[in-house]
Amino acid sequence: MDPVFADFATRPAELSNAVVRQHRCVVAPSYVVVAAGGGLKVDFMVPDGEEIAEAELRLSVLGVAAPIDADVNGEPLVKGFLLPGTEGPGTVRPDTVREYVLTVPGTALRPGANVLAIHNTDGAGEESEGDGVLRLRTIALDSAEHDGRARRVSGRGAGDRSGWAFATERRLLGATAWQPGAELRFRLDRSETHDEAAEREPVTRLAWRGTTGAESSVAFRTDLSGFHGHFRDADGSIGELRGTLTGPLPDTGRAADAAVRHFTTEEEHDGVWSPAGRLRLLLDDGGAPVDRVTWSDRSGATTSLSLLVPVLTGPPSAPGERRDITELVSKVRASDEFTDFGEVAENLVKSGGKWLAHEQDPELSFTFDLPVAVTAYSLTSANDVPERDPADWVLEGSSDGRSWTPLDSREDEVFRGRYQCREFALARSEAHRHYRLRITDNHGAEETQLLDVRFFDGGAEAAAPGVCDFVGFRQSAGAEPVGYRGTRIPAPVSGADEEGGADTGELLAVDFSDTARNLQDAARLLEQLTRYLRP
Repeated sequence: MDPVFADFATRPAELSNAVVRQHRCVVAPSYVVVAAGGGLKVDFMVPDGEEIAEAELRLSVLGVAAPIDADVNGEPLVKGFLLPGTEGPGTVRPDTVREYVLTVPGTALRPGANVLAIHNTDGAGEESEGDGVLRLRTIALDSAEHDGRARRVSGRGAGDRSGWAFATERRLLGATAWQPGAELRFRLDRSETHDEAAEREPVTRLAWRGTTGAESSVAFRTDLSGFHGHFRDADGSIGELRGTLTGPLPDTGRAADAAVRHFTTEEEHDGVWSPAGRLRLLLDDGGAPVDRVTWSDRSGATTSLSLLVPVLTGPPSAPGERRDITELVSKVRASDEFTDFGEVAENLVKSGGKWLAHEQDPELSFTFDLPVAVTAYSLTSANDVPERDPADWVLEGSSDGRSWTPLDSREDEVFRGRYQCREFALARSEAHRHYRLRITDNHGAEETQLLDVRFFDGGAEAAAPGVCDFVGFRQSAGAEPVGYRGTRIPAPVSGADEEGGADTGELLAVDFSDTARNLQDAARLLEQLTRYLRP
């Protein structure tokens, strides 16, 4: 039979040979929550004439779980089954992912349409928390003779996802407490011209270095729900690094595409370079741009790249020739902002209103998509209360968001009117990804405000961000290493929105890509789906 799996750690769910329905379930970013009294039903096909002596059902569960019932075509597999390790409080961390294997007798399966049912039998009711719910990440069912095939197929689907976001924590050598770190965003899409199945294996290890010399190396959990590793900062300090999956990255939009690099690639065999498909890569740890990346996948293959990092830079020009690069700002943060009236820091780069802080000495930080060499910046006063205008400030630059270099300092500055835009040239221009405006005093009010902040570079002669190449190597398990290189290409134009809208009725997910071996099986599963959608 074709392997059956449902992977709820991505949107839309990765499915094979499955139609999934739900009752009293909630779709979370990386799993499905089955509430007390709720359940899932997975419809799948078994080809006519195929004899299966025994099958395996694998459940990947997050954290403490409620007791479950499971059956195939009404034949019980378990009743009131309490997953091992959940018998007492505090025995399982809430972010722990565990896999459990249940035996499915071949007599429970039948040719044609089959139904796998999983129910949460907790009796605590809707208000129960923790062990009152079941958090399912993956469901995999396959013949026992194909040991682990469904899990491997599911894993390849995980590796194909567009990208991941991880919340991170850092612990310096000798320290006892973990401290929050910057979000890690990771995207790796490979479209190969050969051996495509092997290339879809999920990443198991990842190492990278930034342009400041800071390095990190991590190993992922089997289902990519988290990682553990170590780091060395640019100043030489070392420590541990760990992360927890917060959800997949969106496939479209500014957050998804801001720093993604698209390449057409080649491999060298016996001195001859041949096309090797396309690569889409994003690795953003909140610090300096990455110039070296190495990863290994579950098949044992290793890839390593040295990247040319795009930098917007150029000599200062006349004021009229300066180029506004404010649109490259991807994130704005402030030490304080007036959220009740929508007077937030993001307004400063989007012309959506003013920013106001209930401080005389607030700070603003601006993160760009890539390093930029700012040669000038401007500040625009807001609509009222001149006493709130900044008077003294320092502009600083940073490659990693931690170590800052002073770029410009001003004292006793005065805005002569409301909505006045004043431009300030920098004495030194260096490429940085992060810029910080530290306002040290205003003109006497308890609040500080601005309408607009703009950044400018040296002009059109600056290097364009569309050129970025890499060189490196690739080595498949048991094979000799080969050269690997890539040329950056423009991002493809996004197609129509693939999101189909909200689920209708009880249907949770459906996929036909690997459903049936013949048209008869496909027709039967389509008939099942038609019954679910029929009003």
